[in-house]
Amino acid sequence: MYKLAVIPGDGTGPEVVREGLKVLAEAAKKYKFEYQTKVFDFGGEKYLLTNKTIEDKDIEELKKYSAIYLGAIGHPGVKPGILETGILLKIRFSLDQYINLRPVRLYNEKFCPLKDKLPEDVDFVVVRENSEGLYKGMGEFQKKDTLDEVAIQTSYNTRKGVERCIRYAFEYTRKRNRKKKLTLCGKTNVLTFAWDLWERTFNQVAKEYPDITTDYAHVDATTMWFVKNPEWFDVIVTDNMFGDIITDLGAMVQGGMGIAAGGNINPAGVSMFEPIGGSAPKYTGKDVINPLAAICALSMMLETLGEAEAARGVEDAVIKIVRSKLKTLGAGKMGFSTSEVGDLVAAMI
Repeated sequence: MYKLAVIPGDGTGPEVVREGLKVLAEAAKKYKFEYQTKVFDFGGEKYLLTNKTIEDKDIEELKKYSAIYLGAIGHPGVKPGILETGILLKIRFSLDQYINLRPVRLYNEKFCPLKDKLPEDVDFVVVRENSEGLYKGMGEFQKKDTLDEVAIQTSYNTRKGVERCIRYAFEYTRKRNRKKKLTLCGKTNVLTFAWDLWERTFNQVAKEYPDITTDYAHVDATTMWFVKNPEWFDVIVTDNMFGDIITDLGAMVQGGMGIAAGGNINPAGVSMFEPIGGSAPKYTGKDVINPLAAICALSMMLETLGEAEAARGVEDAVIKIVRSKLKTLGAGKMGFSTSEVGDLVAAMI
């Protein structure tokens, strides 16, 4: 019996979560597992009413669940940064979800913006460190609001944090068992302190994995090769900020935000799964947003919970729909409504 915390969130989040839960119900019937859900109202509307995001008592309750299924966080009536820091980052940091996992897989070549690239050319995974770096929120202002103002943002990297991320990436590469190649993506030529630590740790851990081929690429070169030669990559490991940037480019390569899912992973605790496209407030309530990213996030959640067969079943259903039914992956242009796409996937399970 899986206990699932559901956070529909803001904007189109509730719409895509609704379709994900529809598919989950069909998968549970087909693959014979049981689950319970509880909906939490964390998001912009609650903040506007109560001036609260997530409290420590909420974190303690979330720790009791098998996984968290998230729609989206972001409200046009709330100043940017408040909800992201008070909800998303608080959950990630408090539950020690130190891995952000982003598969980049092309399901239908006609949706790829790159010329002559096929599904077998775009099939890689980004392992992003999810709890340190520049997103730790460390820094200060000096002489604020003067002509001599200085803003300092600190990239905080610990040996423990870096090593556990890199070790997870090696284990994931071995388990994925595709090209068995792991690429470290960084900026060793300029960011000489943080990336000296990353590179040294990467090279030391690599000695324990002789079956894994390793290489290194600067982050700017990585973005170039995502476009020019995505087939070079298998698994990529990188820090928090670089991972945030390159995975959005990865989403475009695989066809757009409508298909891009991610997991915030604590391998020994509670993980959280979400579409990465945000709340898309301009589409709220119109039943036009693409729910496939949320459904793919559901597949990732099932995989992490140990329901590997169900996870493959959900992803295979998504692939069939993407290859046979949809005109595009963009909101309002799919040829079907949000709820109809959910129905199609559920029927294909």
